[in-house]
Amino acid sequence: MSMFTAMSRRGVLALIASLAIAGSVAGCSGNTAAQGSAEAAGSSSTQSAEKVELQIFAANSLEKALPEVQALYTEQTGVTFADTQFKASGDLVEQMRAGAQVDALITASKGTMDDAVEADLVDESTREDMFVNDLVIVKAEGSDLAISSIEDVASLDGKIAIGDAATVPAGKYANQALASASLYTNAEGADGEYAASIADKVALADKVGTAAKYVSTGDCVAGFVYSSDIFRYDGIEEAFVCPEDSHKPIVYPGAVSATSENAEEAAKFLEFCLTDKDAQKIWVKYGFELSE
Repeated sequence: MSMFTAMSRRGVLALIASLAIAGSVAGCSGNTAAQGSAEAAGSSSTQSAEKVELQIFAANSLEKALPEVQALYTEQTGVTFADTQFKASGDLVEQMRAGAQVDALITASKGTMDDAVEADLVDESTREDMFVNDLVIVKAEGSDLAISSIEDVASLDGKIAIGDAATVPAGKYANQALASASLYTNAEGADGEYAASIADKVALADKVGTAAKYVSTGDCVAGFVYSSDIFRYDGIEEAFVCPEDSHKPIVYPGAVSATSENAEEAAKFLEFCLTDKDAQKIWVKYGFELSE
């Protein structure tokens, strides 16, 4: 049983207990007006639950898949979603630090979720690894560009799109892969320098989706993105899959915000993302794998 399921059951039991107590008090008093008030309160509570709207902050790479899962959840539960923010994971954490009201956070790296935990922005007890992804080098669709290793990017004639590692997890993974080929100076993927052979070719992007767009528009001849990005952007195709041992595992953790006013519903939604069969089909359609 996952922590989300456990939380949900505790919440349901608490609700049942509170309703039972309210009913007992009303029965003992024999006050019809009090009973009517309790029933009205119960009706109001039910209506309120039906009108729950969740604010989700999610990694930019989930921009196409997550809305379909949200629509499925709304159809099944009636819970709706505010304007979901799809940005670089680091930017989302900074928005939360600044006081943004959020119900759940899904990042594209363990490191950015660690930052959220350390800043007490999320409830660590609800944290769970949700998805995994692959790091790939893409080229324009139909391009005859040949890449058979990470080292090959040094000989490319043109710009290389890479997310800014300061806020974009995909950029940090890319730098780690480049470091494995001696093309970046810091194996952690940040605060290093690019090798002279590629330093002038790197085009930094504010999010992984921007890196993909740079390639699709021809501004860059190649770019480091997630394999799932190939499913959400036209005009790009896979040129090379970076070996798993060239970078840290790409994992998407999810957690309920520490300040959420809808914590139970947020936990239920994250659980739904992982367990609902139709939701799982959507993740697969967009190139995501559930974390084991």
